[in-house]
Amino acid sequence: MTATAPRLRTTASRPLTRLLLVTVALLGALLAGAVPASAHAALTGSDPKDGAVVATAPAQVALTFSEGVALDANSIRVLDPAGKRSDTAELVNLCSGDIVKYGVRLRTGIPNGTYTVAWQAISADSHPVSGAFTFSIGAPSATAAVLPDQEAGGGLVGALYGIARYAAYAGFVLLVGGAAFVLACWRRGAGAAPVQRVVVGGWLTMTAATLAMLLLRTPYTGSGRLADAFDLNGLRAVLETKPGAALVSRLLLLGAAALFVAVLFGAYAKREDEHQKAEKQDLTFGLAVGGSVVAAGLAATWALAEHASTGLQPGVAMPVDVLHLLAVAGWLGGLATLLVALYRAPDIERAAVRRFSRLAFVSVSVLAATGLYQAWRQVGTWPALTDTTYGRLLLLKVALVAVMLVAASRSRRWTASLSERAAPPAETTEPAETTVIAEQRASEPEPVTVPDDGKDAKRAAQLARQAAAMSTAREKRARDADTGRSGLRRTVLAEAGVAVVLLAVTTVLTSTEPARTQEAVDRAKAGTQIAVADRPVDIRLPFDTGGPGGKGTAELTLDPGRTGANDLNVSLTDPAGKPKDAPEVKVAFTLAAKSVGPLPVVPDRVAAGHWSASGVQLPMAGDWQISVTVRTSEIDETTVDKNVKIG
Repeated sequence: MTATAPRLRTTASRPLTRLLLVTVALLGALLAGAVPASAHAALTGSDPKDGAVVATAPAQVALTFSEGVALDANSIRVLDPAGKRSDTAELVNLCSGDIVKYGVRLRTGIPNGTYTVAWQAISADSHPVSGAFTFSIGAPSATAAVLPDQEAGGGLVGALYGIARYAAYAGFVLLVGGAAFVLACWRRGAGAAPVQRVVVGGWLTMTAATLAMLLLRTPYTGSGRLADAFDLNGLRAVLETKPGAALVSRLLLLGAAALFVAVLFGAYAKREDEHQKAEKQDLTFGLAVGGSVVAAGLAATWALAEHASTGLQPGVAMPVDVLHLLAVAGWLGGLATLLVALYRAPDIERAAVRRFSRLAFVSVSVLAATGLYQAWRQVGTWPALTDTTYGRLLLLKVALVAVMLVAASRSRRWTASLSERAAPPAETTEPAETTVIAEQRASEPEPVTVPDDGKDAKRAAQLARQAAAMSTAREKRARDADTGRSGLRRTVLAEAGVAVVLLAVTTVLTSTEPARTQEAVDRAKAGTQIAVADRPVDIRLPFDTGGPGGKGTAELTLDPGRTGANDLNVSLTDPAGKPKDAPEVKVAFTLAAKSVGPLPVVPDRVAAGHWSASGVQLPMAGDWQISVTVRTSEIDETTVDKNVKIG
């Protein structure tokens, strides 16, 4: 019989092992200090405010958010000092224009004391968000209200969902980037088993991660109990949401991607005959067009359900996000496939490496352009780069990209060296690719023939080990002699290691509250109401002039709440909520940062407790102080003010 010596584990696997250990350590350092993922939506205001003490029970409790949120009847709960619900479980939609505001009505006759407001919602970019605050009626008191000890989206379920998110991104990168590498750089790679494993592994990883995310959505956005992952009613509710629809769409597109992969590594890979070149060209075009459509659709499942779909300019941000994800896949996925090919498929042509170098350059250019737009959209100001978690993560991502570009420049130098070495001598007519294949065949172990009588099994095994050792030595000598190829392997390996960490940072970044939102929350905590362009400013200012009947509330509306001309409406109500008249009401606007104002406005009285003025000019954007002066008698007068961001 003929026994062929088995391949022993070569030293080529050692750099891959080192890469795995280093990236695991870096990921551990990155994720160990990571805080629970915060959502895009944030609470920017409440009525009553956190810690407020009101004289009488309000009719309702209202919450204002930085962006659209999904709520139900149990999303806002008001708990009395004994821990029992004091609301009617009736969600009230108080949204007006771009103001996202919801509330719940309170039961009548509730006693004095400290009340706890616990809320939980799902932001428009699919992340859960929750919180709690207190207010008091009459005077503060002790409270027995018990709140969940875990934030929404945290705990074991949150960790598993985060892992699934990372796996989905990684699978997308390997699937799309690996297929692009085959079609654009190395078409013969469609028949290479290592390359096939990269692409198929990406598809399997992305499919499994998507299924896991779909099952985990119910506990991730709700109870936090892992057992609820198999709640069919919860799954049905998830399918009716935008994130659920995006995940289902992703699964359907992965079905189309499976057909694409089957053709790529089946009929396409088998067309190597000279007579099939024209047919293969047509198939290449069809696969390129169909694959591009599927890849763009997969990328759109993120763009339509996450950060890009909310905030500023979503109509521009979503296609930009699709391009960004495709560029990431083309660069990092192609890089991973090239790394595997360099170590596991030594017959890869030098021309394929040069083509990938051009593909990577185009991908990085697209990344730079789309990344700049995304940074402006989510960060907004220079100080936010260092003052917010999102900004600091973005700086880390930029630094990692810079490190990858340095390694890529080294790879391009080795690629140029390969190009020079690829040219055969003048007297040689054999193509460089043929030489590479011949070298590979020369390095393969020679078959060892032994008698088929079963008596020399030990001798056959010994000869097989010797042949394998000789083959390994020949392969090592060939690699060491080809300094260009070994140098390229090292630099591509370094790029791949940084790419794994870069992908982890990107995953954390997509689940972190954008800097614009964080700054809005900080301003709200400082007492500044946030106004968005074309959104009316609506503020409430309690006042007390000190005299008899001097208490009340001033409600001021500035429409449209932006620079230029605005309509001003002021209403006064007494503690019972009835219109309250006054001899005089005045308003003043001051922009202290620009030394503008105070700009006085004396509105006209149009009805009892109601004043208005038109054409109120605000010359520039900024944090304006709005001061309302109320006089209830000849000597009783007070001025209350509030800061408002005018965009």
